[in-house]
Amino acid sequence: MMPRPAPPDPMNPVSGTPTMRFHATRRSLLLGAAAVLAAPAISRAQTPVLRIGNQKGGLRSLIEASGQGKDLPYRIEWSEFPAAAPLLEALNAGAIDLGTQGDLAFLSVFANGAPIRAIGATRADAASQAILVPGQSTARTIADLRGRKVAANRGGWGQYLLRAALKREGIPHGEVTQVPLGPADASLAFRSGAVDAWVIWEPYNSIEIEGFGARILADGTGLTPTVSLLSVNEAALRDKRPLLTDFVRRNERGWAWAQENIPAFARSTSELTRIPEAMLRRAYTVQKTRAVPLDAALAAELQVAADQSVEFGVMARTIRVADAVDTGFTLASAR
Repeated sequence: MMPRPAPPDPMNPVSGTPTMRFHATRRSLLLGAAAVLAAPAISRAQTPVLRIGNQKGGLRSLIEASGQGKDLPYRIEWSEFPAAAPLLEALNAGAIDLGTQGDLAFLSVFANGAPIRAIGATRADAASQAILVPGQSTARTIADLRGRKVAANRGGWGQYLLRAALKREGIPHGEVTQVPLGPADASLAFRSGAVDAWVIWEPYNSIEIEGFGARILADGTGLTPTVSLLSVNEAALRDKRPLLTDFVRRNERGWAWAQENIPAFARSTSELTRIPEAMLRRAYTVQKTRAVPLDAALAAELQVAADQSVEFGVMARTIRVADAVDTGFTLASAR
């Protein structure tokens, strides 16, 4: 008689009949393959994530071009926004953790009760904000804007600079019609002649000057702080502080690199935005953007602008700027 095969050992998958051993081995291989395939997904899920809002050609271009996006101890999920307003809406809703925008745009949203705080700052030269007119315009001074239509974004740098320039010249703001338009719509209105002037900032200034023959009627020198802020949702401030601290440092190093490598920065941004390199080189040269400490001194300077913003209708109510900023990141970055 043929000896009976040994019964399968539940602790040994290769025991039993050849058929049983085949199926057991196949099952082990499949389970092993599944584990290998699942490993990257599990690892990816466990990697911390920083969700960052980007305005095209902005923060993402800086971080990637400067090399500060390498060797991250976390993963960045970028979201693209056409302007500061929708980015701040996403930040307010907690859909993103962090983004950058102009000081007054940030403070206006904070004044409305948004759960956001500023954790880092950069400053550009005030000449990077300007009131543009078409090359053929008869306007030569701010006084020549009387009775004319001027495009300027509501609740931000555009509205503030227009009102500040009119105030300096002693011109009642009611003598100029402000047309509240964001950059995309304002550029079309400006080029078509639907408005007589446009209050805007770089790189739009360089695009209009280099590409369409516009000229500067006045710029922001002596009128605006021209500060941009890295702002975060309060939930991220509570839950992701180490990640945010690391990113603030990378942002600072990125801007230091950009000032020394304007051609390379312009080339990288041009590839992302399709804006000609020459226009971006001009814009970056005018801006001279650099990281600055977000400290008590800067908060005091922004307080003056915030108070003036209430008079200008940029902000709905007076705020305490110190409540809108977290200076701990500046201190951490200095160490």
